[in-house]
Amino acid sequence: MRSGITIAAMMGVAAMAVLFACAPDAVPPSQTHRSGPGVMADDIAVAHTPPGGYGNTFPLPVLVSCTEPLVDGAPDLRGIWKAIRVERGDALVSETDRLYDYVERIEQCGNRIVDMGGGTVADGRADGTPENGIHDVLVFDYKTPIHVIVRYEEGKTYTLQPMLVSVIARKFPSVNIPWSWLPVPLPWIKVTRRLDPQGQMVWSRPDQGFVMTLERIGGPNDPFTRHDLPDSSAGGSGLPLLQ
Repeated sequence: MRSGITIAAMMGVAAMAVLFACAPDAVPPSQTHRSGPGVMADDIAVAHTPPGGYGNTFPLPVLVSCTEPLVDGAPDLRGIWKAIRVERGDALVSETDRLYDYVERIEQCGNRIVDMGGGTVADGRADGTPENGIHDVLVFDYKTPIHVIVRYEEGKTYTLQPMLVSVIARKFPSVNIPWSWLPVPLPWIKVTRRLDPQGQMVWSRPDQGFVMTLERIGGPNDPFTRHDLPDSSAGGSGLPLLQ
């Protein structure tokens, strides 16, 4: 067992050496400047997924008291979103698929964005830095660590790129490598959420092989409880685990 862990750790270090050299330069962490009274994103503690996920009811909003305006270039994705269309490849997924059960809530303040969906809470800053990215757990088991760099692109897209250490953690769950050892985004995985001309949100997950269109059904501070599933024991997310 020890030899297996050692080999896995060596693989991770080797991968870091190869990929770090070709990784894009990190954007410096954004600086928050106060211009008057109010609650800034920095004043609110980072939220994390509770043990076992949050179940079928969204937790209380995280950024409800924040008065900091959205940064320039941030698409306004605030609200509760419900899946209305799912595609795999060029085919429309049947409406009986559990992906259509998916609902998420997005809050934003400054360059900070909190996305609750499938029992997890993803709280990070869209500044392109590993330090201010999402450091939480996978939706599929609420245990495996995940580390994601997030940014806004072209004023309409919210982009997430998992770090290399997240892949190693999933392949070798017994190897606990600090994310700071491999603060490198995976260039071949880019998860995006963007607004289309109709004001709907298009969520692209190439790692799971689907593109989902969601409509806004509520505001970012509205409560929501799912009634279509008895609990969140299967992820509660409507997101099937693909190997």
